[in-house]
Parts: sequence; C-alpha cells; structure tokens
Amino acid sequence: MNKVISISLGLVIVGTATLTVLPVWLSKSVDYNADVKPILNKHCMSCHGGVKKAGNVSFLFEHELTKPGKSGKTPIVRGDAEASEMIRRILSNDPEEKMPKHAPPLSPQEVRILKHWINEGATWETHWAYKRIEKPDVPPLRTVSNLFGLLPNSAQRWAKNEIDPFILQKLKENGLSFSQEASKATLIRRVSLDLTGLPPTEKQVRDFDRDTSTRAYETLVDRLLQSPAYGERWAAMWMDLARYADTKGYESDGGRTMWPYRDYVIKSFNQDKPFDQFTIEQLAGDLLGKKKDGFPLEENLIATGFHRNTMTNNEGGTSDEEFRVAAQIDRVNTTWEVWQGTTFGCIQCHSHPYDPIPHEDYYKYMAFFNNSRDEDVWDEWPKLRFYKGDDSARVARIKEWIKQYDPAQLNEKTQFMRVLEPKINAHTFVQGDASTSLLISYYGIKDKGNAHVPQVNLTDAGSVVLRSTTKAKNAVLTLHLDQVNGPIVTTLAVPTRDTVLIAPILPAVGKHDVYLSLKSTTSPQEWVRIDWVSFQKNLPGSDQPGYPAILADYSTSLTRSPESMPVIWEGQGDFARKTQVFIRGNWMVKGAEVQPDVPKLLAPMPPHFPKNRLGLAKWLVSRDNPLTGRVIVNRFWEQLFGRGIVETVEDFGSQGAEPSHQALLDWLAVQFMEQDHWQVKKLLKRIVLSATYRQRSETNQEAIRKDPYNRWLSHGPRVRLSAEQVRDQALACSGLLSRKLYGPSVMPPQPDKIWQSPYNGESWIVSQGEDRYRRGIYTYWKRTAPYPSMTTFDAPSREFCQSRRIATNTPLQALVTLNDPVYLEAAQTLAATMQQRGKTPAQQLRAGYQLLTFQPIESRKLTVLLGIYRDALSTFKTTPSDVDSLLLYSKQKSPELAALTISANVLLNLDKVVTKE
Repeated sequence: MNKVISISLGLVIVGTATLTVLPVWLSKSVDYNADVKPILNKHCMSCHGGVKKAGNVSFLFEHELTKPGKSGKTPIVRGDAEASEMIRRILSNDPEEKMPKHAPPLSPQEVRILKHWINEGATWETHWAYKRIEKPDVPPLRTVSNLFGLLPNSAQRWAKNEIDPFILQKLKENGLSFSQEASKATLIRRVSLDLTGLPPTEKQVRDFDRDTSTRAYETLVDRLLQSPAYGERWAAMWMDLARYADTKGYESDGGRTMWPYRDYVIKSFNQDKPFDQFTIEQLAGDLLGKKKDGFPLEENLIATGFHRNTMTNNEGGTSDEEFRVAAQIDRVNTTWEVWQGTTFGCIQCHSHPYDPIPHEDYYKYMAFFNNSRDEDVWDEWPKLRFYKGDDSARVARIKEWIKQYDPAQLNEKTQFMRVLEPKINAHTFVQGDASTSLLISYYGIKDKGNAHVPQVNLTDAGSVVLRSTTKAKNAVLTLHLDQVNGPIVTTLAVPTRDTVLIAPILPAVGKHDVYLSLKSTTSPQEWVRIDWVSFQKNLPGSDQPGYPAILADYSTSLTRSPESMPVIWEGQGDFARKTQVFIRGNWMVKGAEVQPDVPKLLAPMPPHFPKNRLGLAKWLVSRDNPLTGRVIVNRFWEQLFGRGIVETVEDFGSQGAEPSHQALLDWLAVQFMEQDHWQVKKLLKRIVLSATYRQRSETNQEAIRKDPYNRWLSHGPRVRLSAEQVRDQALACSGLLSRKLYGPSVMPPQPDKIWQSPYNGESWIVSQGEDRYRRGIYTYWKRTAPYPSMTTFDAPSREFCQSRRIATNTPLQALVTLNDPVYLEAAQTLAATMQQRGKTPAQQLRAGYQLLTFQPIESRKLTVLLGIYRDALSTFKTTPSDVDSLLLYSKQKSPELAALTISANVLLNLDKVVTKE
C-alpha cells in the first residue's frame, strides 16, 4: 500500500518502486505577479500585447485572456490547461504552430507554472505597484528566541528605528549579517554630503567627535536639515527631473530666464514645504487661490516653470503646432516618470506592451495639459512679468483706477499686464496678399497686404490691443469685419517703433473673422510686424479726467519688456482646445475626441476634483494613488544609498526591477503620507538615523559573493559623489566656495571654445568676484553645451527628464580633476593652506589629506604622495618658468608651493575624496 507524506518542502510520494519529488511551488498557489507575469512578459507580450496582437490574441488585459483568437480557439480555458490553445501551441512540435515563434522555447519549469496557474483558474492580479498602499506591520525583533526581548540579541541592540527590522529580516533570509556603525569621521562626512551636498567643516567634525551624548548624531542631523545648503543639494536632484536649463534647446538653443524657478525649488526644500503642496504648485500653480486682484500668488505661478522647462524650437521652417504638441507629450511623459514611475510614453503610439494601459488613456491624460497657452513661439509666451521701479508704480496706478471705476475688470486687466493673456499670437493668422510669417512667430504685412484672424469672439469687446513694430513711415493698419473689404472695425496709425497700440472698435456680437489690411505708400517695401492681438473690454472711466494718462500708462506697461520668465497659463473658453487620439502616435492623424481622465488601472479621480491640472495634481498626491508615495520615497532612498529599493526608479511597472524590500517601501510611503504629512525632512531624518544607513561601508568576501551589489544592505553605502558635489567639495575644502544663495545663473571658469553659438554670438563670459565660486546648482546650463566638467561626471544635458544618473568611471574624470581650471585653482588654494599647517612636506601632506577626508593618512599613501611631491619639486627647481605657468592665482610663487599644488591636485583626485563612504 502506498503512503502519501506531506512535508514542508513540497510533496513526496513514496511507493514500492518509485520516488517522485514535485517542485516546491506545486505545494502552494501560483502567484500571478511573481510567477506568471514574468513568463508572459519574457516570451509572449512582444507579439501578444499592446504593440501588436498576433492572431488577435493578447495577454495584456484580463478580459482578453479568454477571448477566442483569429483561429476561433480560446488561448486560456480557466481550470483546464489541456484545453487551452496557449499550452497546446507551446507544446506543439509543428514549427508553424509552436510558440513562441522564432524564439527559444519555454523551459519545462515555465510550462509547469503556466499549466498549474491555468488549472487553478488563471487568476488575474494587478501588479503590486498599482495596488493601493496598505501599511505593513514592522517585523518583530522580540521573538521566542530572545524570550520576547528579555534577552536582547545583537540585532535588537543594533536596530535604531523601524527601518532596521525590515532590513534585518531580508539579511537573515539571504544568509547575511549587518555591519557595525561607521566611525564618527566617516559618518559626519557621509551624512553632510547626503543632506547638504557639502563636506563638513573642520570645526563641525571636532564638535561632533567631542560630543559624547546619546543624541550627538541626531543633533548633527537636525543641524544639517536646517542648513541653507540642504535646499541647494536636493534642488540639484530635482533639476534633473524638471529638465531645468537656462536655454531653450534644439539647434539654436538661445537663452531663457528660468532661474526664478530654480530658486523656488531651493526655497521649497529649505522651508520643508509638504511634498503634496510642492507637487500641486508645480503642476497647477496658476489655478490655485488668487490674491485680492484676482491674480495667483507669484510663487505659485513661478512654480509652474516646472513644465515650461520644455524646449522651444526656433529653427526657421518648423511647425509651431508640431513642437507645441512635442512639449505637451514631454509634459505627460515627465509627469508620469517623476510622480508615477511608469513608462507612460510607451502608450503614445499603442497600448502599453507590458502593463494594462490602453492607447487612448495617453490622450485622456494629455487633455489635462493641452489647454496651456504656450504655442512654441519665439518669445515663449506666456511669461510672468516682474515689474519694478517706475513700471511697478505705473501698474499700481492702473489697478487703483480700475478699482475705483469698475472693480469687476481688475482680474482681467491685472492678468493681462502680468502674463499678456488671453491674446491671439500672430503666427495663427491666415495669410493673405503681400503678407507672410516673420522670424517664425510673427506676422508681416506690406503695403496693400492683408491677412485675417479667424473666428474672434467680439462679444463685450470694446477695444483692440495689438503689438507691432515697423520702419515704415505713415503706415496705417485697418481692421475689417468678416471680409477684407467689410465694415471697418478700427484704424490704427503704426508708429516707427516697437509699441502696443490700443484703439476702440466697432461693437459686434458673436464670432467673426477679423481682416487686417495695410496702407503704407511712403514705405511700401517695409514690413509692418505684428506680434499678437487681443480684443478686450475698454478700460473703465473713459469719461473721467485723467483717463488719457491711464490709457497711456496701460499701453506703456504692455510695451515695456521687464524681466520675465515662461510660466504655464490655462486657456479657457474660446482658448480651450479639444484633444483627440493620435492614430499610431502621429500628431497629424487625429482620431476620436477624448475628455480629461486618468487610467482605469489606478484609483479613479474623485468626482469633486476639477477635470483640469489642479484636479490632476490633487489626484497624484491623494492617499488612494498607489504610486506617488512609493515612487517619491524610493527616489530619496536612491539618493542616499546609490540604489533604490526599486532599482529602476523610473519604472515601477511589470518590466521594472522587483523591489528588494517591498514591505519597507510601503511602510515608508504610508508613514511619509500619513504621519509625516509629506514633509521630506522627516523622511530623510528617519532614513539617516537608521542603523542601516549608519553602517560601515567596508565589507567581506562572503557578503560580496552572496550580494555583490549590496542589494540587501549588509553594509553602508559607498557611492561616487554627483557632478555638482565633486566640484562643490573641491571649492569648499580649499576655502573658495561662496555660500551666496539664489539669483541669476553664473559662469564659472571652463575650458575655452566649448560654446559655439553661430545664431546669436553668445559666449561664455567668466563671472567675477564670488560668483566665480558659487555652487554647481547655480552654473549656467546650456543644453547643447552643458558645463563640461559636469557632463564628464555624468550630469545630463537636460533636454528630457532624467530620473537617475548612471555613474561611470572613465579616464576623462581624472583628466577633469587634474586639469580643469576650477580644480587647478582649488588645488593651489588648498596647497597654500597646507603650507601653513606644517613645516615639513610630510606634515603638509598629512594636513591636506585630513582636510579632505577628516581622517589620518596611512603611511603607505603618505610615502606615495611624498614621492610625487619630491619629483614635482625637482622639476620646478630645474625649470622655474613652469612655476609661473602653474601658479596663475597666487601672488606668492615658489617651487615648493608649486610642488605642493601638484600634490594637492592629486589629493583632490583620490577615489576616497570623490567617493562618499
């Protein structure tokens, strides 16, 4: 008689003749996400997913699993693997039928998993990242083995907060152990670089070393979180996500004023602005609460610069609509990458290949952004205009006048003076006789020329406001209703200067085509350029004394060109656009119209949320959104440890990396949203106070063999500093770094002939004074020629959002730290300090190493450095002229200082210096 014995490792069937051990997974239900989905993604989805549905079969959506294919046979029959066409094709020996076609076959184990899954009912499951985040329990450290804490073990004594039990659990599962806490010198340098991007000062190191209290480290962390440098460090991370630059991009790549947005980000981090508020302001600041004059808070409008960092193409002959659409696509993709960690761009042309997101969901989401008023025009309207001095006083007079005579107009006129919206940009004019586009975005008309503005709503409009410029004398522009010789709406004498003209118009109701005709007999060959036109209510109080002066003030305020920056502004009413699906992603081939909505894969948008960017932003940071909390926590974790809990920080989908500690990620995300109320400083403090973060970075051969990439965190992080940090550290340790905050971008020294700007003749003019030594985040960022030493250390060009910098290690990096003018000057200044710290070369070199690492130098390294020093000294004594060539920034020059400068340069290039341990 046979006996069936169940054991924990699976099922063992014991018989008189055979012994069969079945796989472990057969003793439990198959997990769709862990076991089945990876097989489908690997072998099936490329032919049976979102890109194409070969044989009309798809495994992307649940309802498609059991839908008959082109052959009439059902791919998956729930509960019956043998009747499922999928399994029959996989096992077939017919090369015309066998699946997958023209690819390696499934392994026997993969076939068994699929069969077992189908026989169990082919249960479908949503990918873990798209499920609502529920807070897991912290793994207990008090267990039976230590009598529930009465006999504390080493792990219990090691752990500092709730993060550590999650790490300990995974270490135990993988046969690894934790490391002890790093030395004080290592720890203060690590946490200083992580939280502020700068190394600690010598005094800070001494104070921390002398503080023997139990709260010494926490006190240090609190101080670093309050440092102004904290905001600069984390803003540098955000600049990559925001694709921040000081230029427009594409081939001409002209300048653009965007630095107020960068300053907004720095201030937001320093103020510890809750991340949900930070999100809403950037995505919908123009739609938030208004001031008394009906205009949004300036800070909120500046925040919308996040999505005005999109590029503008000023190349002649390009289509403004094509690149306006390109900007909208970039905004959709960036929003999904930054806040949702999902490769949403995949569905621009077709349904997602691996995750159940249909093609049309892309355009429903794009509908949230499609009403923004920017149109890829030369001047990058709309811009927030910053009036100062007399201009500010002029605007104040106009607003006081309006308050007195018609307060209802205050919102409309304030809005127009601050952002010049709503208006009709001239590039949308329909071409007529003797007229054409000028400089891509403007419209030009010559004598006897005409054009028309289609379908203008003239209801309640009392005047036309129009910006023009010309060299033609005595030119007269006439506006007609409905046809080129129709009723005259108004007539304007065009002055020979760049100006905003305001004139009353013939009253009309409804939408009309408005035709423009020009009479310019004195200068018939000169163009009259029109930039934009707006039809508005008349300024109130026209019958009052002083009205002509106020009207002149209004014209002057609009004519002036104050400092301004591109912002997002919502087009409403007649300026709203309809959104259609692009067939196969082609913006010229339009499909069905869609309304703003979020993918059905995720939690729905609450019905009381407005269907605009404000509602979208609130949905992104709602508690029911399963992605934002996870994605943002993972970003900050990756910055501290060099690797995210989900390594693919940009992709949480089924093709992304599996989380190393999913329970910890969910616990941190819920804690961040519910207990921390989205405050980043609390999140960072919790992470850096953990024993996990404080571990030594040294490891052993066993840990390297079991976990070569430190996925399970058996030791502390060891990561090369970012491009900005490498440079900032060199300046800080040499005493050159400026701590000046905010303001326009600067141009520190860089090698010659990096910039070549044939379109505008721009050149790199090295900043003077302390601006020369400001932190890397303030460096002028030209997309087609980024600061070269930063690109060598893996900084992106910022043409598009970049979630993580892939760290490389190339000879070029050593060439930068050894030859770049910034590092040469830093080395020279550092050498002068070293010279003051010791009488002998050995003492001086010890001092330099201590300044950079805060640790004593090993005798072996000192011997090498002394050899470098002596060789250099011999060379400089033999050829004194080389001293002058090297010491360009010092009044005192000697072979000894030159040799010490060479040694300091080597110190700045050490792996221990450019690495965070």
